[in-house]
Amino acid sequence: MADAHAVPHHDYHLVNPSPWPLVSSIATVIMFIGAVVWMKGLVPADSGPLASALLSDGKQALFFAGLAGVLVSMVGWWADVIKESRQGDHTPVVSIGLRYGMILFIASEVMFFAAFFWMFFEMAVFNEARGHVPEIGNWAGTAAAWANPDGTSIWPPKGVEALDAWQLPLLNTIILLLSGTTVTWAHHALQVGDRKATKIGLGITIALGVLFTAIQAYEYNHIIHENLFFNEEAANSGLYGSIFFMATGFHGFHVLIGTIFLTVCLLRILAGQMTPEKHFGFEAAAWYWHFVDVVWLFLFAFVYVTFG
Repeated sequence: MADAHAVPHHDYHLVNPSPWPLVSSIATVIMFIGAVVWMKGLVPADSGPLASALLSDGKQALFFAGLAGVLVSMVGWWADVIKESRQGDHTPVVSIGLRYGMILFIASEVMFFAAFFWMFFEMAVFNEARGHVPEIGNWAGTAAAWANPDGTSIWPPKGVEALDAWQLPLLNTIILLLSGTTVTWAHHALQVGDRKATKIGLGITIALGVLFTAIQAYEYNHIIHENLFFNEEAANSGLYGSIFFMATGFHGFHVLIGTIFLTVCLLRILAGQMTPEKHFGFEAAAWYWHFVDVVWLFLFAFVYVTFG
């Protein structure tokens, strides 16, 4: 009787009790509290040895402790998912659920970036309205930054030196478009059983992702050290620099995550895992990478070219 109940009679996989949802939630809360402490602090510096060491302005220990917990949770949780797949728990029905989950995740990421684009478009398209805000409090400085003496609007705001879209941004666009081609080649090669081509295509894609990140880091370093966005003349124009770094910076973070995602796939393929019939981990990584490519095309077209 016990054996009869031990054998499932359905296509669904009921996961074993796991600590990772709770651990990752706690670690995430600690990480974001740590980020607030790092940037602003929660207690004065003279609040006592322990409190000041952990919670005063500029302290980084809490943030990195939370980050370590998040990384451990990611490795442990996804390792369990891979183990389930290798044990045969990912039936066709379960695989469909995994695909729905990845699609919904990418849809949520689309909404995430839509918020940044909405803010940027609101500033760029309706910048003339910034010159007519009431001169109350800090709004007076904002109105001065967004308007010429003759009353016409100006974009980007005064003091901001926009980047040349046809230099590093164009180079990064070419790099990402090329990486989208190589990851598609690698995916097709895996589907037809050509593991050598899969490894080569994945390796090239990962190298291009690293190159993109390096170029963006160089670009950020140039912006900061040359004071292109934040300087005395642009003292009241901080919205431009803030939304630029938020939109392009979060995209760069997604490129970094995607590069790690593809690197894990490459390591699994080198270890003899994934087959032409069963490789959803790589398929999900390819979807994510194409999403990152498309977001960058919008960033390049509007942030750098059209409104740059």
